[in-house]
Amino acid sequence: MSPFLVTRTLPEDATGADLRADVLHGLTRTPKDLPPKWFYDARGSELFEEITRLPEYYPTRAEREILVARAAEIAAVTRARTLVELGSGSSEKTRHLIDALLPGLESYVPVDVSESALRGAAAALTAEHPALQVHALIADFTRGLALPGTPGPRLVAFLGGTLGNLLPEQRKAFLRSVRALLAPGDALLLGTDLVKDERTLVAAYDDAAGVTAAFNKNVLSVLARELGADVDPDDFEHVAVWDRENEWIEMRLRARGPLTVKIRELDLAVTFEAGEEMRTEVSAKFRQEGVRGELASAGMELAHWWTDEAGRFALSLATAV
Repeated sequence: MSPFLVTRTLPEDATGADLRADVLHGLTRTPKDLPPKWFYDARGSELFEEITRLPEYYPTRAEREILVARAAEIAAVTRARTLVELGSGSSEKTRHLIDALLPGLESYVPVDVSESALRGAAAALTAEHPALQVHALIADFTRGLALPGTPGPRLVAFLGGTLGNLLPEQRKAFLRSVRALLAPGDALLLGTDLVKDERTLVAAYDDAAGVTAAFNKNVLSVLARELGADVDPDDFEHVAVWDRENEWIEMRLRARGPLTVKIRELDLAVTFEAGEEMRTEVSAKFRQEGVRGELASAGMELAHWWTDEAGRFALSLATAV
């Protein structure tokens, strides 16, 4: 079995410093908000995996359907010798791509902030594919990224619809940073959830079993554990709404009554009025023309567009121009 490499480009204390900065910024402004990346501690990751299996939550199944149906075509078009995956997590869905790209695929570069997720995925992949070189990067891809020297052509994959969690200006900066990674012959494989009827969209973020509500409230447990916040998740209710103008879902936490949250590590007291909402996630939904335009603004051209049979989700293959 070939060994795998793990390189840390994210400072050891970066997560704690980022959390303190985000909470201080987000909870002292009006309206209050928190970035969605703080959902994903160990418990939050478990809850999200449960969400992906819920009947209401279609994106994971729809994207997997496309990958299964189109992986061979993606491999034939890109002929990638290196696969780079941003926000790789467990790398579970990527196995369809890896299987299709072999035997020409020589290197896999998963990028994530979670060292434990990277090590687990790397160990499993090297056991399954002993000839595949795995070089995991502990890094925050939203801060720009330097990739290790690997053979081209390279396919950079950003799956799961995670692009939609970035606000428009953040998306613009992120796509430009991806473009900077691409050499001639390289490509980007991008997953985007598509605009559809409001009922389907809201149900995907407000399931009947309450798993998404637990996932949303888990961010409060993160604040309590990491920053000493005296917050009770039962003091808040989960809210999911469709913003028609911006074409995105917003997840929020709504205070059930007036309260004050003291955050010991920040020496901060945050007051909430009854009914006041704190935004915890934006999940933008896309149309083909919008994706094409955002890619073009970043210096990339939409070369292929694939959807699941029901037209709920899309994978785009883009090349540098």
